[in-house]
Amino acid sequence: MLSQRLLVIAVLLPVGVFLVVMGGIPLYLFLTLVLAISAWEYANLFEKGGWKPWKPLVVASVTAIALARSFFQFRCAAELFALITMIAMAYHLLQYEKGRNEAAVDFCITLGGILYIGWLGSYLLSLRNLPDGLWWFFLVLPSAWAGDSLAYLIGSRWGKTPLAPRLSPRKTREGYFSGIVGAILGGLLMAACFAPYTPVVTLLRGAITGLVMGVFTPLGDLGESMFKRMVGSKDSGNLLPGHGGVFDRIDSWIWAGVLGFYLVIYFWK
Repeated sequence: MLSQRLLVIAVLLPVGVFLVVMGGIPLYLFLTLVLAISAWEYANLFEKGGWKPWKPLVVASVTAIALARSFFQFRCAAELFALITMIAMAYHLLQYEKGRNEAAVDFCITLGGILYIGWLGSYLLSLRNLPDGLWWFFLVLPSAWAGDSLAYLIGSRWGKTPLAPRLSPRKTREGYFSGIVGAILGGLLMAACFAPYTPVVTLLRGAITGLVMGVFTPLGDLGESMFKRMVGSKDSGNLLPGHGGVFDRIDSWIWAGVLGFYLVIYFWK
């Protein structure tokens, strides 16, 4: 299991770093694909639980939102989401008329996936598209990864007090607080590396970014755990050996992208 995880990381990490550095259309298409696959896995999860979200619309809408965010940022976002909502409602009304008594819940699940994975997930693209977005992206995401990694290492070895027993029985408070420390250290390390090359990233901003990532991004992980617990599934998919599905890998990215974007917009722009 560990060897599979390391192999996947060794293959995908250089590709991801290269695309983030390159930016532009190659990165837009890559992150859009990542979000679209996650949307497919999200719909599959709920199908296992007996619900029937409109999977093609979930995937197509997430793709459309990600591409629109890539090229137009937030312009036309309201119109796009209004159209998606009405199409979803029309479809689920038809399903109810055909005898699907749970169509209203299916409608909510359909929109929930589009909003959560499409709208929030697309902040990863918005973060990279900011002025100095390359530096911000490489500050925000590695801080979250550092926190997640240290939380896993400490929690799996010394963790004793459950953090959220119903959502994720293996996560502990010891791991959570270690993750906050790890994220702060990760933010400081990345800031120290970047500071000689850009004035926008400072040690203080690195530490604050790490703190925010460490405190809040675990909620993304727990959110996906809630989806999986509802349907009795361990992973969102099996596309990545040793890791599970793509949604399993980006659950904390979704929160990191939003938090990082607004940190820059409201405090450091």
